[in-house]
Amino acid sequence: MTAFQSVAVIGAGAWGTALATVAARAGRNVTLWARNAEHAARIASTRDNPRLPGVKLTPEIVVTSDLRLAARADMLLIATPAQHLRGAVNMLASHVTKPVPIIACAKGIEHGTHKFMTDVIAEAAPHAQPAILSGPSFADDVARGLPTAVTLAAKDEALASQMVQALGSATFRPYHTKDVRGVEIGGAAKNVLAIAAGIVVGRNLGASALAALTTRGFSELARLGRACGARAETLSGLSGLGDLLLSCSTAQSRNFALGIALGRGEAAPAGKLAEGAFTAPVLVELATAQKVDMPVSQAVAAILDGRLTIDAAIEGLLTRPFKAEE
Repeated sequence: MTAFQSVAVIGAGAWGTALATVAARAGRNVTLWARNAEHAARIASTRDNPRLPGVKLTPEIVVTSDLRLAARADMLLIATPAQHLRGAVNMLASHVTKPVPIIACAKGIEHGTHKFMTDVIAEAAPHAQPAILSGPSFADDVARGLPTAVTLAAKDEALASQMVQALGSATFRPYHTKDVRGVEIGGAAKNVLAIAAGIVVGRNLGASALAALTTRGFSELARLGRACGARAETLSGLSGLGDLLLSCSTAQSRNFALGIALGRGEAAPAGKLAEGAFTAPVLVELATAQKVDMPVSQAVAAILDGRLTIDAAIEGLLTRPFKAEE
């Protein structure tokens, strides 16, 4: 029997709702927490979340805006955007008085501090056992029970294995690892690279250019990962290459959709948060500190803050000195 019988998901957006269905499908007692009491009450009464339309929540999932109730769970999944994670964990911290796994389910690097998600958790909740969930997945697919595989990382691999057993099911297959940094770098960097891929598609630069961009982008991701001590198998696995390939191939990816809009000269898609837009400048700063060359990511950051036009970025990438394959 798993050590984690109860699971709370903090954040009732599309991804949080999908994760609540995952935990329920795995046989856990599930609490879904929404900051807004009215939003929580609506979901509880209709069993439907307008942020994930068409997916009915099972009666067993308790929906609440009472953080004290959610904090009693054996395992906590934080499904807020990366830049809001510290605030969410700060709120939880006063209610968490014993060691409990807190799993970041967002992909990014915190602005200002340059800290990864598990580092933010460790600072904000000293009693926590920080972990990270990442990999190629979309909320709608996961919630509907379509086959999905992800990676769950914690420094204690035995703990990661226990959490995998608690969340896994016939349609949701998590793999465990203790390479926390590799999982975090893969998830954060792929968001930025997906914007670049979207720009290529939006500019109609062709399939050859998209393939080249994706592979060179992964080379950047791998270089940064190695510099930060990540394992090669993690970077080439689900949370690295797998996540990158998915995000660079479908408009379901908010980062890819943003890139397409930029490439076409259109406004960003309304109401859609693209984590890569927040991560790009921080990723470039981290790469500079590690003395890692990331020209594609640098170009994306420069385009997003208006320092470089798309045409100038493309010309700059194509006229770089020739070099050996890495």
